[in-house]
Amino acid sequence: MVDALRKVALVTGANQGLGLALVRALCRALGKRSTVYLAARDVGRGEAACALLHREGVSPDLIQLDIADAGSVSAAADEIKARHGGIDIVIQNAAARITRETPQADQVARFIDTNNHGTLRIIEALVPLLRNNARFIVVASSFGSLRHLDPRLHARFDSPGLTLHDIERAMDEFAVATRDGTAREAGWPDWINVPSKIGQVASVRVLAREKSEEFRRRGILVNAACPGLVDTEASRPWFADMSKAATPDEAARDLVWLATLPAGSEEPYGVLVRHRTPHPWT
Repeated sequence: MVDALRKVALVTGANQGLGLALVRALCRALGKRSTVYLAARDVGRGEAACALLHREGVSPDLIQLDIADAGSVSAAADEIKARHGGIDIVIQNAAARITRETPQADQVARFIDTNNHGTLRIIEALVPLLRNNARFIVVASSFGSLRHLDPRLHARFDSPGLTLHDIERAMDEFAVATRDGTAREAGWPDWINVPSKIGQVASVRVLAREKSEEFRRRGILVNAACPGLVDTEASRPWFADMSKAATPDEAARDLVWLATLPAGSEEPYGVLVRHRTPHPWT
């Protein structure tokens, strides 16, 4: 019999910033009987993050996971399956950064492969391990709304029968257009972060639709989440005024609320959630 109080959770991209705060908050929310995996691409940085949290009195488990590496994602999923048989909470937080100093055309391939294809790798590897009443969350942003996209491109992310791999093909086409200098003519935004976030939210929506019968029956909730503006090394270069930005620990509260909604909760489901409220898709 599965111990309902002994949860298993995983946060990707968790050795710093919001990811580290999410691990800290989950450890405290779930208690010592549960296992919270701090997933990090770099083992050394992950060990340092775990040591920091241990000094604070919480004890996550380290797992190596690079969402840009299919083998790494599969190995982490296999380890969790072998140790626990399943998982209760997944927060896909890992993301590549973009910098002002490098042309976006030179960054877009890695950015899309990590943030979008990496999200798909997490979905494909960990969704099969979700236990009843599990919570699956993709950290995105309010930029992940069709209102930020030229109407000519809406069908690429919101149409009947759309699949997860259809979205990945759209993201690859966007990356090629950005590298070729034809993206603006085709209607794509100049900032590569916007289509990437739209793709992530669209993937969550498609996953929720495809699995709706099973997930509803088993009490599983899948959502995207916008933490709002967070004061991190990744966000500071892009925003001149950070005076209203949340700290990572402050931003983590709403995401942990979403990740720990009690069994029997039916909403929110398949949407982008910002400050505990569904954010408009269109």
